[in-house]
Amino acid sequence: MDVVKVNVQVDHVHLVLVIPPRVAVAQVVQFLKSQTGKQLKARFPVLRKVFYGREGIWSSGYCVSGIRLPERGILAYVTYQDQEDRVQLQLDLGRS
Repeated sequence: MDVVKVNVQVDHVHLVLVIPPRVAVAQVVQFLKSQTGKQLKARFPVLRKVFYGREGIWSSGYCVSGIRLPERGILAYVTYQDQEDRVQLQLDLGRS
């Protein structure tokens, strides 16, 4: 698996990954959530208390999208998603 692009938002993460055809997407998501959750709890001990009794810190779901766009279009979407979200929030709040 290769990580091509990462964009971390307040409440979610966008990833562009290259996953070998023999590997199920669900396996990759489970692995990433498990490993990052363990690392976050190790680095920020307060998370152990916040999520005490819970198996992980991530939500149980995930979204996978297979889109037929050129790679640079997908990378641009992930790269600028936070800016698009801020503009949309301003529009929703009636600000310009």
